Amino acid sequence: MAAAGVVSGKIIYEQEGVYIHSSCTKTSDQDSLISGILRVLEKDSSSVVAWTQAPRERAHRGADHLNSYEAEWDMVNTVSFKKKPHTNGDAPSHRNGKSKWSFLFSLTDLKSIKQNKEGMGWSYLVFCLKDDVVLPALHFHQGDSKLLIESLEKYVVLCESPQDKRILLVNSQNKSLSQSFENLLDEPAYGLIQKIKKDPYTATMVGFSKVTNYIFDSLRGSDPSAHQRPPSEMADFLSDAIPGLKINQQEEPGFEVITRIDLGERPVVQRREPVSLEEWTKNVDSEGRILNVDNMKQMIFRGGLSHSLRKQAWKFLLGYFSWNSTKEERTQLQKQKTDEYFRMKLQWKSVSEEQEKRNSRLRDYRSLIEKDVNRTDRTNKFYEGQDNPGLILLHDILMTYCMYDFDLGYVQGMSDLLSPLLYVMENEVDAFWCFASYMDQLHQNFEEQMQGMKTQLIQLSTLLRLLDSGFCSYLESQDSGYLYFCFRWLLIRFKREFSFLDILRLWEVIWTELPCKNFHLLLCCAILESEKQQIMEKHYGFNEILKHINELSMKIDVEDILCKAEAISLQMIKCKELPQAVCEILGLQDSEVTTPDSDTGEDESVGVTCAASAFQSGTLPTLAAGGTRHESPTQIPESPDVSRLTPA
Repeated sequence: MAAAGVVSGKIIYEQEGVYIHSSCTKTSDQDSLISGILRVLEKDSSSVVAWTQAPRERAHRGADHLNSYEAEWDMVNTVSFKKKPHTNGDAPSHRNGKSKWSFLFSLTDLKSIKQNKEGMGWSYLVFCLKDDVVLPALHFHQGDSKLLIESLEKYVVLCESPQDKRILLVNSQNKSLSQSFENLLDEPAYGLIQKIKKDPYTATMVGFSKVTNYIFDSLRGSDPSAHQRPPSEMADFLSDAIPGLKINQQEEPGFEVITRIDLGERPVVQRREPVSLEEWTKNVDSEGRILNVDNMKQMIFRGGLSHSLRKQAWKFLLGYFSWNSTKEERTQLQKQKTDEYFRMKLQWKSVSEEQEKRNSRLRDYRSLIEKDVNRTDRTNKFYEGQDNPGLILLHDILMTYCMYDFDLGYVQGMSDLLSPLLYVMENEVDAFWCFASYMDQLHQNFEEQMQGMKTQLIQLSTLLRLLDSGFCSYLESQDSGYLYFCFRWLLIRFKREFSFLDILRLWEVIWTELPCKNFHLLLCCAILESEKQQIMEKHYGFNEILKHINELSMKIDVEDILCKAEAISLQMIKCKELPQAVCEILGLQDSEVTTPDSDTGEDESVGVTCAASAFQSGTLPTLAAGGTRHESPTQIPESPDVSRLTPA
């Protein structure tokens, strides 16, 4: 229980003339109407609601009052009220002469809000907390309470109670992660990135940086002193924001081994032209089976696919079709999956309005999906305009996925993963099953505990330390050693970092699962390595690093980064002293890589060099250091004819 005093925080909402009607209570308080100020504040890593009694002699407040103010309450965890049931308006306890009415509580403790009936006098609200503490009713004499509700909905999901429409219940489902996504596409709230509102796409893209900022805000809050915290202390902040995330900040014995390994010379990597329809056809037998699957994956990894092939090949890459299946088997599978899809679609389509009123989770999913669909890739011709069939399909597939995986349901960001799949497939059913397969890979990214994100950030830190311990040390000295500015890269696989067409190329390369496991982490390393010089030479601090990384969006050369990441992978694969932790991350633990722990004194050949040599063999067009391929530029595919799509 903190003592009363000056409370600093960003004011999200402020309303004067909010009264407590003490005459409604059983006490003998001489004041029948107690005037106060109601505020919603972002304080440290949480958001709070505060009501303070107005001074009897009001003085005009200066501009600095917006950032801090005198609090006349005892700061509370579950408010300073005794934890016992009491009727609306019962007097709270007070100590040390402080106002007995003023209160403050965290939104994490909020259980429900009761509203007055429309047209029944002044608008009022009653807050009920999770331990069944009921706060005094707050009457809005100088306006209604709608603005307050809108402010609260930025932090919590509110839904009507099925029993009483006047009661708004707080839905905590997936809230720890969903809050970050709820703010993804809203107006940016931090000072590093300028507000960009020129067009929906730009505003959406910039707003997405708030995935990263969610971590940033959770760590630092609004306290300027937090910006000077030592790395070891900042690690504690990050652990609080993402429980279970542990990244070493000190030179421990294990890191000495990793950071001082000579990886050897980095090989020169070449890219080839995209796989053509002719090449694909040559690798298909008379029954439709794909021949020499490993070779086909290597060609896709090295050059990607021509656009005309994607609709067919992506189904294999994502696991919707088996590489060994015949054409007839695939036709039967599609019939089966079509029936299965429409059965699930019918489940939510057949829910009546009355039923949905009693299903808060379904209402929440629908609300989030409708909001996201209307701002996903709207500058792409496939999704532009009103009443676009592509948008309707995007909505329907996401709603059906909620039936497919109701526990996860919908979390903001998923629409970004579906959009390119639907664009390529031009078919509702095929797009759904490809999306379901992709979500199987990324499921942990969107789970409430964010286990997938924790693991990837730790693994990325391990890889980067091996590649460049000096750069890691610099980032740590600037409180950036956790690499949480890579959060959005990992969350939706670079969807917001590259152009739409470049993402098609990048994803199909990643889906080959070559040349090693977790290749996407090496892509992160390649991007960071490309930016290392500017970051270190210009002595970027925490804010500058975050801003710089955010502003890389749409400026990264996809072919150049693919070349660098592949070269890094081959460099590591060839290393005979690769640490066991790195072997496990890259999926090389079963190889014959000689490590410092090997008990054989022989100079063993690296078991995975066969893969490396396979990637280096063959006559391929050369890619220069800058990433320019010696070939005529690939023709940009036209947007599919969205008019041919008919939602079922």
